[in-house]
Amino acid sequence: MTSANAAQSNTTSLPTQSSSVPVGQTGVHYEIFVRSFADSNGDGIGDLNGITNNLDYLSDLGISAIWLMPINPSPSYHKYDVTDYYGIDPEYGTLDDFKRLVAEAHKRNIAVIIDLVLHHTSLQHKWFREASKGPDNPYWHYYKWLKPDEIKARKLATRDITADSGERNPWHSVRGASYPEQYYGMFWSGMPDLNFDYQPVRDEFFKIARYWLNEIGLDGFRLDAARHLYRESEEPKNHEFWEEFGRVVEAAKPGAYTVGEVWTRPERIAPYFRGLKANFNFDLQLMIEEIVRKEDDTEELIQFLAYVHATFGIVNPQFIDALILSNHDQNRIGSLLKGNLNHLKVAANLLLTLPGLPYLYYGEELGMLGLKPDENLREPFLWDIRARDKQRTYWRRGKYSTSRTLKPLADQQSDPESLFNHYKRLIHYRNGHPVLNDNLSRLEQTGIRQKGTVSFFRRNQTGQYVLVVHNLTSKLIEVVFSPGEAWCRCIAFETVSGSSFLNDRVVVPAYGCVVVE
Repeated sequence: MTSANAAQSNTTSLPTQSSSVPVGQTGVHYEIFVRSFADSNGDGIGDLNGITNNLDYLSDLGISAIWLMPINPSPSYHKYDVTDYYGIDPEYGTLDDFKRLVAEAHKRNIAVIIDLVLHHTSLQHKWFREASKGPDNPYWHYYKWLKPDEIKARKLATRDITADSGERNPWHSVRGASYPEQYYGMFWSGMPDLNFDYQPVRDEFFKIARYWLNEIGLDGFRLDAARHLYRESEEPKNHEFWEEFGRVVEAAKPGAYTVGEVWTRPERIAPYFRGLKANFNFDLQLMIEEIVRKEDDTEELIQFLAYVHATFGIVNPQFIDALILSNHDQNRIGSLLKGNLNHLKVAANLLLTLPGLPYLYYGEELGMLGLKPDENLREPFLWDIRARDKQRTYWRRGKYSTSRTLKPLADQQSDPESLFNHYKRLIHYRNGHPVLNDNLSRLEQTGIRQKGTVSFFRRNQTGQYVLVVHNLTSKLIEVVFSPGEAWCRCIAFETVSGSSFLNDRVVVPAYGCVVVE
């Protein structure tokens, strides 16, 4: 047990993202809503300098890359309706501030990824302001326009509500326009969809991607609404565009990272891996929450994941499965699990040991809370109690995550049993492990079938492998090996002290996880 206990207490700083390894193939990523993370100038709004000031915190946590939600100029608080793809929103700082953030992150081996919202623009973008002048304007074809009788004849007037858009009536008129045509905006009228059948639109975004990668030094992009550039009936056009985009990105900066927001069945996600290096696994996120809450693998998570990975692997053997517990669009895992610390630790265990690339949504390591609507999922990060907190944002008052509902970071850092320190131990152990830190390592199923447990093998690209066993329950479980686990010799890591190895079985404490080698 010496090695396991030593591993559990190890919080020494380990390398995160090796410069020789392409972004995303190792490490843990961290999603930041800039507005809510850290305020550097006292205006109550989080900013780029606030992130720069806290890069040591992220490095200490063990993060290898940060994904920033949109930072381009925008009229909205969330900034998913862009007015200038080359600029920085003044609320967040300047281009020089961003360059400094990238440079300081790279000094710490932390990559920087930004949201690229190329599905739609703001109504206030110069392209749409020009296009809305009428069909003779050179920018008219940047967007999708149809006359009302064409919309009716083609039965396009309404769309089904989906997980990512509640807009049922996606065709909108320009106020005061003298022409009959309406523009398409699948999210809402303030976000007109761009027309990717028009080559100049594609060329604009290839130019934008090259700019951020080459002139600013960015390391990659998270691609918003990647599945919706074309309607579902034209989905192969989506695949073709992302293949072209992927080639442009790789040529501009070899090894640059791309991750898509594509929420659908595995068979329909798979073709996106022809152009994108990673895609988020939303179905897995839903399954993790359910089995942790029920303390039983009712969803047969590993069998499902094996099927998903086999489906992805047919299209691209080098696929990266991007794993999440929650994000800026989904109810926070802290609220879904009702703040139960044991359950939150089990969810973290799964996130950080399953094969793929784990993403932490800012504050997840504290157990931050939040339920829809979206503003409540994006509340200020809790650095300290308010009287001592000089960088907490106050652009809105916290409804779910306050010093009354959870311990702020300062208190959790000094508590060895806190959720924060649980995440930190796990991440640092993962970062130093040749199999767990290989985000291209693959899942293999075990012969273990015990109620209340989840177990799996991971095998890396050099043939090294480990067994990971999770106890989802409040009771100690003796997990009996099948013949396929005969090679197991010792416990290398435990999240809860008290595990033991006994020839043909391993004892896993309540809500614990063990790595067996």
